[in-house]
Amino acid sequence: MYLTRLVYASAISERFQAGDIESILQSAKRNNEKLHVTGSLLFNRKYFLQCLEGPREALNSIFQKILSDQRHCKVCLMGFESVRRREFSNWSMHYIPDNLLTREVTLKYSADDVLNPFTMSSEGAMGLLVELSHSQPQGS
Repeated sequence: MYLTRLVYASAISERFQAGDIESILQSAKRNNEKLHVTGSLLFNRKYFLQCLEGPREALNSIFQKILSDQRHCKVCLMGFESVRRREFSNWSMHYIPDNLLTREVTLKYSADDVLNPFTMSSEGAMGLLVELSHSQPQGS
């Protein structure tokens, strides 16, 4: 079993509703814990940027479900690689709300100071997720 990291971005679809983020987080926390998957999710009411870490087979299965979830669209796989250690080992699913996203931090990892994960590199996306996650260590 290989420890693997998957990073993807997506945009909300017309089917996304206000309460969906809570539902997504509850489901992810419950299911990820069973599969030994950890990760972090950044959501800014327009885009999702997520990193998942865990067994390759589990990530493949989760990503297939993500691809069929109609609450978002334009799913873009930004990175999929074997890794030696987890960045988000403390969280089955850490949530980074929009209010933690600052223009200064976004500009550090992107060509612009407004989050658009489709214009970021995989390394930039990971850097942003790591910095924001670790600036809120007591998160969910």
